[in-house]
Amino acid sequence: MSSLKKLIHELSKLPGIGERTAMRLALFIVRQPSSYAQSMSEALIQVSQSFSFCQRCYHLTDQNPCSICSSVQRNAKIICVVEDSSDLLALEKSRSFKGLYHVLHGALSPIDGIGPEQLRINELIERLRLEGVEEIILATNTNVTGDATALYLSRLIHPFNIKVTRLASGLPVGGDIEYMDPLTLSKALELRVDY
Repeated sequence: MSSLKKLIHELSKLPGIGERTAMRLALFIVRQPSSYAQSMSEALIQVSQSFSFCQRCYHLTDQNPCSICSSVQRNAKIICVVEDSSDLLALEKSRSFKGLYHVLHGALSPIDGIGPEQLRINELIERLRLEGVEEIILATNTNVTGDATALYLSRLIHPFNIKVTRLASGLPVGGDIEYMDPLTLSKALELRVDY
């Protein structure tokens, strides 16, 4: 396999990048001075070696615990549960939430073989036992798997006598949190409802 075909193949593995876009990106990289490719490869190696999961919330981070979990300005009594780090970043962009997070790394999907054991649900339950949490905001996506995950978590959390809320209207059904604008996310957080 030629080096250009290999680059196209590797780029096409990125989410949202098809074969044609991968080819355009590869051709762009090839046309740049070699220092561009060198700088990009160094950045990729550095990020893959320095990033891991926060030991508390499981967000991707280059420090442990992450900057959100280690901030004394955050309200540790409220945890917002999200599916992925991209959802956490979208909510942070809204600048409306001042609590902590918990990243599940997916949603329940029995068809795809994703059950509670494949997600960070046990770690969330352990946090509830140890951290004196007063409210859990279920900020899973508003689709079949996100709703099923929220319902499952709600039933697990209720015996702890912790308030469980879900993001309010404002999020379209079938939409993904990471693609929502900051104002919509801000309103959804502000108008969350008991779940």
